[in-house]
Amino acid sequence: MKNRIKVLRAENDWTQADLALRIGISRQAVISIEKYKYLPSLELAFKIAHAFDLPLTEVFYPEEGLFDEQ
Repeated sequence: MKNRIKVLRAENDWTQADLALRIGISRQAVISIEKYKYLPSLELAFKIAHAFDLPLTEVFYPEEGLFDEQ
């Protein structure tokens, strides 16, 4: 799963700490999500999308080829 969190933060002029405060997690957790070291729960993913006032699919999206037939 990929995400646009870093880009969206920049568009909103938010730091990692700003986003963390808005959704109730640590700044380190935001860093881990942005670096793909941690995949957020569905509940947390919805909180992140809500913080940006966007649908979930505009923040998170599948890696290329994930739905290709095998």
